[in-house]
Amino acid sequence: MSDITWEAPFCGEGSSCFRIGTDADGNAYIAVNGHEEHHLTDSREALRTLITDIKAGKADHLL
Repeated sequence: MSDITWEAPFCGEGSSCFRIGTDADGNAYIAVNGHEEHHLTDSREALRTLITDIKAGKADHLL
């Protein structure tokens, strides 16, 4: 398994911080800051689709 390069945490006011990471093998990772050992893993393409869909408002009903 390749080393994961984690981005700085994304934090909302009064909520948990999430981190996004990638590796050299084309995988993407999402974890709660401080609990990176319990990450979700998928392809970078899946992460790209998730971010694009969130930006397009497809998850607004969760807010």
